[in-house]
Amino acid sequence: MTRLSIVRHGQTEWNLHTRIQGSTDIPLNSTGRAQAAEAGLRLQSRSWDAIVTSPLGRAHETARIIAGELGLPSPEVIAELTERHHGQIEGLTFAERKLRFPDGVTVPGLETRQEVLDRVLPAFERLSAARRGQSVLVVCHGGVIGTLLRHATAGERPRQNELIANGSVHDFVWRAGRLELTHFDATLRGEAENTHYTG
Repeated sequence: MTRLSIVRHGQTEWNLHTRIQGSTDIPLNSTGRAQAAEAGLRLQSRSWDAIVTSPLGRAHETARIIAGELGLPSPEVIAELTERHHGQIEGLTFAERKLRFPDGVTVPGLETRQEVLDRVLPAFERLSAARRGQSVLVVCHGGVIGTLLRHATAGERPRQNELIANGSVHDFVWRAGRLELTHFDATLRGEAENTHYTG
């Protein structure tokens, strides 16, 4: 068994303005850097063996800040942890997306959730084999985390009123070739301002 605690990166300006980021490489803003530091402080109560990250800058900087708070070596980049590709809706707000691509209209270039699983789960299997019995922090994105939550709970989480906040930490274990959820760090809609599910 390997413990995988998955952290959503800190806030960006596109998160703040509800723009869909996807694979667009948007940096953290000052709030996002503070959120990363706060996450690192919260995680000091637990023991960690390593930290890995998506290659996108907002995740990588979050991971570097957390690693500094925890005294861990530089984060290892795992390309497969990049955010879900959102094709032609990247850069749009949710309102703009609804206007241009109403429900039921195919979005060119949008990666399916199954395609996300097909790249992320094998990466976790390799990571877990290399770090059997260890506790690993994984810094990535809302779209990836949401897909993993749906996979691990047969679609039950996140519920409609549950958000994956910037800086939140979600605990999984990789056991017998399967990803199992042990704790979902949900934020209820309306609890926090500027908490947006946009990558």
